Amino acid sequence: MSGHNKWSKIKHKKEVTDAKRSKVFSKLVKLIQTESKLAKGDVSSPGLKNALEKAKKENVPKDNIDRAVKKGASGEAGNNESVTYEAYGPGGVAIIIDALTDNRNRTGAEIKHILTEAGTSLSAPGSASWAFEKRVGLWEPTTFIDISEEDGVKLENLIDSIEDQEDVQEIYVNAK
Repeated sequence: MSGHNKWSKIKHKKEVTDAKRSKVFSKLVKLIQTESKLAKGDVSSPGLKNALEKAKKENVPKDNIDRAVKKGASGEAGNNESVTYEAYGPGGVAIIIDALTDNRNRTGAEIKHILTEAGTSLSAPGSASWAFEKRVGLWEPTTFIDISEEDGVKLENLIDSIEDQEDVQEIYVNAK
């Protein structure tokens, strides 16, 4: 009986890490399928190339990547569309949320709910994007805001909550 507890601890830790990896993999596969559909399977298109680089960086298996490209190119992938949400977080930090969704209303409502629970709300389009510059599918902050340690913790919790939403691909903030 002495070895029983050790294995169960390892098993539970592995389950947690596997669940996190699975969530990341599914988000990246969804992105690859959408980009492949837009590029009609052309791997040299900038959007698809960027998605493939992200997947390789996260160690997504090559078979999964190839399957996602083929599925997107064949049109079997759902009608996912890219949606960008803007908000202001704790300490006046500008937040941009990029999502891929098959149902705009559901995703918008879920993100709005998460933001409301954190004491903030969605902003009008363009209200936070002025603090960023868009480059090859990424938003890079052009102005930065210093925030207190307390606001930093609140912002971290908010980002974690938003990332748990399955349609969210990327979150950009302009906090130092």
